[in-house]
Amino acid sequence: MNRHSGMTLIELMVTLAIVAILSAVAVSSYRSYSYRANRIEAETVLMKIQVAEEKFFLQNNTYTTTLASAPPAGLGIAATSPSGMYTLAVAAGSTGSIATSYAATATATGNQTHDKSACLTLTINDQGQQTPAPSTDCWK
Repeated sequence: MNRHSGMTLIELMVTLAIVAILSAVAVSSYRSYSYRANRIEAETVLMKIQVAEEKFFLQNNTYTTTLASAPPAGLGIAATSPSGMYTLAVAAGSTGSIATSYAATATATGNQTHDKSACLTLTINDQGQQTPAPSTDCWK
């Protein structure tokens, strides 16, 4: 008796199904990781803005809304995150006057808008308060 060695159609279909399931899980995990990495980049830039604002305040006794201009006119920070996934802005903070408070904001753009809805806008103010709240896991 001669036996043919090889794979049956059923074995091939089972293998393809397993590969498809593993691929779906891997792509989902990669997207989640990518969104989180972009958020971390935005958080880093917001903290750079916070440090630059405090330095600016020490030198000028006021905060500024000017990001891109080099010091002493501004903070010398680009209006977008390095990857381009967030746009950055600075406005007057809780006191309503840029002279005494500020709020720096990073707003998601492009593919980053598919991130968790709570994490589409990240903000830090002159008091170091971050929004959204830590319970949303956006600032991790």
